[in-house]
Amino acid sequence: METNEQNLKLGEHLCFSLYACSRAILRLYRPYLDELELTYPQYLVLVTLWEKEKSTIKELGEALDLDTGTLTPLLKRMEAAGLLERHRDSADERVVNVLITSKGKALQEKATCVPQSLLAASDMESEELNRLNETILQLLEQVNASSKK
Repeated sequence: METNEQNLKLGEHLCFSLYACSRAILRLYRPYLDELELTYPQYLVLVTLWEKEKSTIKELGEALDLDTGTLTPLLKRMEAAGLLERHRDSADERVVNVLITSKGKALQEKATCVPQSLLAASDMESEELNRLNETILQLLEQVNASSKK
């Protein structure tokens, strides 16, 4: 990317476009998540546990890019709501396993409206959204790799 006055305009900043798009998607999701009585981070934890019924706090943190200071209170609230259980690992007490409950599993079918709302609002085919997501994930991987150098 060349540096010129055009690069200094807000609309030319990819980071702002991604940020604004993310906020718009979260506004779109809000009514559906409210109906499910979930916050967006709670929804993401459940999506992760729907894929893999058991995970450690460390694995969840890595998958969601959240530190334990953010994740632990979130998981405590979800456990109090009966959506998941946390147990210390019997082999290593430093490890905390997180397991989805039947109540948490039951939300999976109800939550299909969340991603469907984006498909409907975007007026894009699912293949287009999938390609866009793949490109964004590739960018994320490259930026993460670059920042670790």
